[in-house]
Amino acid sequence: MNLQLQFRNIIISLILCAAGIATATAQENSSAYNWLDITSSSRIYGLGGLNISLVDDDIQVTDQNPALLGGEMSGQIAVNYMRYIGGSNLAGVRYGHSAGERGAWSASVQYFGYGSMKETLPDGSVIGTFSPKDVAFGAGYSHDITGNLRGGIALKMLYSGYADYTAFALATDLGINYYDPDRDLSLSAVIANLGGQIKRFHEAYDRLPFDIRLGISKSFGTFPVRFSVTAWNLTKWKLPFLEAGDGTSGSQPVVKDKFMSNLFRHLVFGADLISSPNFYIGIGYNYKMRTDMATYSRNFISGWSLSGGFKGMAFAVGIAFAQPHTGATTFMVNLSLSLNDLLNR
Repeated sequence: MNLQLQFRNIIISLILCAAGIATATAQENSSAYNWLDITSSSRIYGLGGLNISLVDDDIQVTDQNPALLGGEMSGQIAVNYMRYIGGSNLAGVRYGHSAGERGAWSASVQYFGYGSMKETLPDGSVIGTFSPKDVAFGAGYSHDITGNLRGGIALKMLYSGYADYTAFALATDLGINYYDPDRDLSLSAVIANLGGQIKRFHEAYDRLPFDIRLGISKSFGTFPVRFSVTAWNLTKWKLPFLEAGDGTSGSQPVVKDKFMSNLFRHLVFGADLISSPNFYIGIGYNYKMRTDMATYSRNFISGWSLSGGFKGMAFAVGIAFAQPHTGATTFMVNLSLSLNDLLNR
C-alpha cells in the first residue's frame, strides 16, 4: 500500500470517527468551545484573526490549516502568549518535524486561562474563587499529494475545567492546500472542529464550533503585498447581529440581517508586506469581530488588527495588536526557533 493510499485511509477513518461523535451530539442546542477559533499565530491574528491559505515557513500558521504544515518546518519550535479580553491569558507551544520525503508531523499544547472568578451558591453567597481553564493537546500530519497539492489532518484533545466541573472533547481539522509558487497563488479549504464531547460538564452536551472554510492568498507581479480573503461560517448563511443604539435612554438595539451585512460577516480580509524574507507587516479586517463587539461608543479601529515580525538565521519574533472595543486591548507575541538551523550554523 503506497503512502497516498495510507494517508487517504487514515483521513477517512478519522472522519468517520469524528462524524459519529458529531452526529450523536448535533441535536443539542447549546454551544461551547468557541475558544478554538482563537489563533495561536501573531501573524494570523494581525490578518484579521483567521487565515487558512497563508503559505509561510512559520509553524504557528498551521493551527489554521493542517495542510500548511510541511517538511520545511522540520525542527522548528514556537511559543505563543496572548493577553486577551477580560484578563484572559492564552499561551502554548508547537513543534514540527519532517516525516519522510513528503510528510510532516506536529505536536502542540495550548492553554486558555480566564483569570480568577468568584464561586457562589445559588443564594448568591460567595464561598471562594476558581480559575476556569481550557487546554488543547494537538497532533497533526500533512502529506504532499503532488508537487502543488498538500493535505493535512489535525487531532485535538480538549480538556475544560470550571470549578468542580470538567469536560473532555475530541476535535478534528481536515485541510487541503494548493500552492503555485510561480504565481504566488494559494487556495485552501478546511473542515474545522469536526467532533464532539466524550465527557460532558453536567446533563447537556455542548457542541463544538463546526465550520467549513475557504481561503485565497495572492500577490500580483512585483507589487510587494500579498492579499488574503478567508470565508468562514459557511455552514449557515444568516449571521444577524444587534446594532447598539446611541446610548440614550430611549434608544433600542436594532437587528441587522441584510444581504451585505451577512456577506461581510462571512469574510475576513488581510494584507501583508512581503518585500523582504526577513521581516513582514500585516493588517487585517474582521467585520464579524467588529459587529460582535459593537457598542454605541465603539472605536474606529474595532475590527482592525496589526502585526509585524522579524526573522533571523535561526529565530523569529512576531507581535500583533487589536482593540475589538474601547474596553478591550489584545496583544500577542510569538517566539520561534529552528533547531536545525541552529545546529547547522
